[in-house]
Amino acid sequence: MRRRLTAITAVLAAVLATAGCASQKVQTDTKVLVIAEENETYDRVIGNPDAPYISMLAERYGSAANMDAGYPPQCPSLAAYLLMTSGSTHGICDDADPAAHPIDSDNVLTQVARAGREWRNYADSAPGTCASTNSADGRYLVRHTPAAYYTREAANCRRWHVPLGDLTSGALHDDVTSGNLPAYAFVSPDACHDMHGAPPCPDRLVASGDEWLSQWLPRILAGPDYTAGRLVVIVTWDEGTTTDNHIPTIVISPKTNGVHATQPYTLCSILRTTEELLRLPLLGCAATATSMRSEFKL
Repeated sequence: MRRRLTAITAVLAAVLATAGCASQKVQTDTKVLVIAEENETYDRVIGNPDAPYISMLAERYGSAANMDAGYPPQCPSLAAYLLMTSGSTHGICDDADPAAHPIDSDNVLTQVARAGREWRNYADSAPGTCASTNSADGRYLVRHTPAAYYTREAANCRRWHVPLGDLTSGALHDDVTSGNLPAYAFVSPDACHDMHGAPPCPDRLVASGDEWLSQWLPRILAGPDYTAGRLVVIVTWDEGTTTDNHIPTIVISPKTNGVHATQPYTLCSILRTTEELLRLPLLGCAATATSMRSEFKL
């Protein structure tokens, strides 16, 4: 009898250990993809006839209705990109290139690499890998690609800050269709696709951004990473206007259905949620920000 109980105990211990490993494996395999749009407030996007696709996403999946960028609205874009990837603006309130603002601090990219995983900054219209200046046509803006600023990731930047490609070929297309998205992906649409606007772009800012997302997101959501349940997609905006930083944010996952969240969040909440999903330490403002995991069922 004693031997039988011992055997049963051993079997139960093995089952529990296996369950624990399986649970940990699911956590370890989780991936996060962030898409950063530009310069629009919540009320100018959600429900706008020019943004039918984004409005549909907000209703079907999850919308953070009380999201603020979390930094002074008079500061331009770069501060937002640093905040949501490192937990600090580093006192920056301009849009200068990496040569003027080399950031020697920990960040989510470094954390991912340190954990033995990979990241990508997929940059729409980038002229090359780790491009550190704006393109001549004004479509690629380096200040919208945070990877170029972090000196600790300089070597990886030359490999993992890559031109996005197009709908039929290139880095994002290939990684999506093959199920080989990295642990952390940051997608930077160009100035014609991110609602920012630039001289060569049509003056349909919200509509152009909505159309671009309506072409890319169905492909991402049909890809192996998402259909296997291991990918969380967050679509956010860097800022609103110079006086109002109430921005839209959409959270997409297989478990997020019809969530209309009214709890206050900031870009620091996106960083915290990302680090929690990837099982990374919390950086800077992420440590005190409100996590989005519970409300969005992540």
